Amino acid sequence: MNGAHDMGGTHGFGPVVQEIDEPNFHARWEERAFALTLASGAGKWNLDMSRFARENAPPADYLARSYYQMWLYGLEKLLVENDVVTANEVDGARRGERFEPVTAPGLTPDKVDRAMRSGGSARVDEDVAPMFAAGQSVRANVDAPPTHTRCPAYVRGRRGVIDCDHGVFIFPDAHAHGLGKKPQHIYAVRFEAEELWGSANQGGAVYVDLWDDYLSPA
Repeated sequence: MNGAHDMGGTHGFGPVVQEIDEPNFHARWEERAFALTLASGAGKWNLDMSRFARENAPPADYLARSYYQMWLYGLEKLLVENDVVTANEVDGARRGERFEPVTAPGLTPDKVDRAMRSGGSARVDEDVAPMFAAGQSVRANVDAPPTHTRCPAYVRGRRGVIDCDHGVFIFPDAHAHGLGKKPQHIYAVRFEAEELWGSANQGGAVYVDLWDDYLSPA
């Protein structure tokens, strides 16, 4: 989908400022927001569903929140949509009210701890034939689906060259909406800066990881 989260190539937001020795979290509540999102979703939603819950926020709301404030926004939305808590209980919690928590069946603290430490991967061990090969010219599809997608708007319709094949991974566009993993190849695609932003650019290139379904032969 085209939303406020897809800022690549967009002017007006100022330079990206790199923080020297930046910590993983800047406050204790950010750690908790991250952990709660992963722990609460065990068996109820996947990573792509979690991303879509955040990026589907109204643009003004999205841009007014910090990174982990958006994680909390998405978590509250997923908890209500998956009948873990009600919207009234979320509002009550903001006011300091307490209620009996609902725990997913079989979800115990030790399982949450193991899941947090082991992480996860979107790579899948399936024999799926690649649609493209290194060195092949491709064009990113112009589709702007109303659902979750990992194809940034600034490469859509642009021509690039396959640099390498990363292997087979879950397709997020399907996975985010409960439509299965739809495994396919991901490629590092090299786009010349001039192709993306015109001749006024000073050269260089951008590499974007794109799935089979995002590409067509050029």
